[in-house]
Formats: sequence, structure tokens, C-alpha cells
Amino acid sequence: MRNTFYLCQLGLLLLVAVASGCSTSRTITASGKVTPQGKFKLGYNSAFNVATAPLAEIDDVTRAAVNAVKNRDSLYLEDVQPLTEGLLAYSLDPVGTSSEFYIRYGLAPRVDMGYKYASGAHVLDAMYQFLGSTGTPANPGPEGLYGSIGLQYSGQNASLPSKLGLRTLSSILNYELSRKDILIPLVFSYSLGPEEEVGNISWGLVYSHSFIKYGFAPGKLFRKYAGNMVEKVNPFTNKENYASYGAFLNAKLGYKYAYVVPAISIYYQNYGNYEIFGLQSRNYKGVTIVPSLGLQFNLGYDKRR
Repeated sequence: MRNTFYLCQLGLLLLVAVASGCSTSRTITASGKVTPQGKFKLGYNSAFNVATAPLAEIDDVTRAAVNAVKNRDSLYLEDVQPLTEGLLAYSLDPVGTSSEFYIRYGLAPRVDMGYKYASGAHVLDAMYQFLGSTGTPANPGPEGLYGSIGLQYSGQNASLPSKLGLRTLSSILNYELSRKDILIPLVFSYSLGPEEEVGNISWGLVYSHSFIKYGFAPGKLFRKYAGNMVEKVNPFTNKENYASYGAFLNAKLGYKYAYVVPAISIYYQNYGNYEIFGLQSRNYKGVTIVPSLGLQFNLGYDKRR
């Protein structure tokens, strides 16, 4: 009975960790051809984020969950420190599903911009096409490869919510994390049909940089010292930033107005060193794989200039 209770608590902890995850939108579904001037693209993507750093923390989170439940009335730093390390890892790069809606508009013959709402994050970006035709299927240009480069900005906050039966831990840890991300994709694509009328195959490289601010404002959390001395743990905040390097492959398959868009991205990052309550430092690094599947719709492509 007790083991079942602990497992339930662990499941709740992991759900909270995923729910409070705070990551940038790193699904790349763009092609080397930007949205033609005056045209629109609408889309939806569903992705699954698989990151090795938070997965490596599962054992520590399991032990911390048991200790936290055992000492629900008087929590000590030694009991919850592995839990805070696990929460940090999950918040930096959560394992789980995500969804995003986006809209793009062609501002100029070689420039488009877009807005994306990705699992609570607001994302703005722009792309510049430096290679290939700027036509449409109704007004085709010369055949060849397409190439573009973009700039994406996003911001998001995360916290440990006081729900799912974890009000005690929430009031004790008072954990918060916010981030701002800049992402630069370099995209090349090969057209399927004139001016991607049937779709395209795209590939490229990605660089991103993340700026993290995190902290704990603990309530009834204490630290033990030799000689049975006990000291209250003080609030703590810190900042960190790190770079990510990635590559991606995607395809757009359909006809003229509607397409299916499968994609996969792979990243490597050293997240940096994160202090736990200012008393101990922890380094995270690892690989992240982001497969996704989406739908895209073109609007206004049948109009001739």
C-alpha cells in the first residue's frame, strides 16, 4: 500500500515537472522558400521533445519523491535537493509532447514574418530568402534550390504549480524559471513540382542561444549541520545562458493548398552550471531529439499578379 502511494506521488511529481517545463520552440518546418509576397500560411504542429538530460534525473527524482513524502511536516534541504535538480533539468528541456499554431505572411518578395503560439510561449520570427525563385505555382519562376536564413525570438515563464496534490512542496520550494531564446535557422530545400506546388524536402542547420533566470523562495525548508544545528534556507535567484547546435530534416507533402509536414530536429547543448540554493552547483548537458507532424495551409496562392 505504501509503495503504491509513493509511486502515485512520483507520477504526480513527473507530471508537474513536465507541466512546468519551459522550453523554446525548436520544431523547424520552414522551407528554403519564404512565403510569397502578400500570401499567407497557416499551420499546426504536434511534437515530442526527447531530452537526455532530464531523463538522467529520473532516479534522483524517485528517491527525492519518497523522502519528501516521508518528511511532509519538516522538510530538509538534503531531502529535496535531488528533487530540485530534477525539476531544473525538466524545466530547461522538458520531456513530453507540445503543440503549436502559427501564421506567416509574405512582407516582400524575399522576406516573410510569422507568429507562433507554442505550448504557452509566444514566438516571433522572420526569414530572408537569399537563393531561388520568388514565384508561385500560378506565376512560376526558374527551377532550382531554395535557401533562406531566419531569426526567431521567444519568451516563457515556468513555475511549480500548487495542484496535483503537491501544495506542500509548492509552498516550500516556490520555484520559478523564465527564459528568452534566440534561434537562427539556415534552411535549404528542393521543390516537388513547380514552386513547391506538390511540396518540398528541406534540410539545414540551427544555432540558438538561451538566457535563463531561475530561483527558489523556500518557506519551511531547513538545512542540517553537525551537532544537530538547523538553519532556515534563504531565497535564491541566479542567471545562466547557453548555446545549442542542431540540424533538421523536414518534408511538405500535399497539393497547392493543404500539406502534411513531418519533421525531425536534433540538438546538442551544454546547459551550463546551475546553483541549488547557492550552496551546490550542478551541470547539465545532453542531446535533444524533436520529431513532429503537422498540417499547413496556403492562402491566396491562386491569385495572379
